[in-house]
Amino acid sequence: MKAVITVVGKDTVGILAKVSAKCAEFNVNIAEVTQSILQGMFCMIMIGEVDSLKGSFGDFADALSSYGKEMNLKISVMHEDIFNSMHKI
Repeated sequence: MKAVITVVGKDTVGILAKVSAKCAEFNVNIAEVTQSILQGMFCMIMIGEVDSLKGSFGDFADALSSYGKEMNLKISVMHEDIFNSMHKI
């Protein structure tokens, strides 16, 4: 199983490292990542493998969302099944 993690906010040093560390706390492996800076805004999409997730998926999503608020970022986590369902015609 995978999770789609999006991060958006003002660019500062260490965002990728800090979000990755928070994922590691939940035993989420980052399989893919893409990031860019758009007019001073940091934008990142990560694909995390959640097969060995410590705790529930909801707890993981809530923890990243709360962590984002602490860092003045918008962090969203979506299970791949939901993501795929949203994009089917």
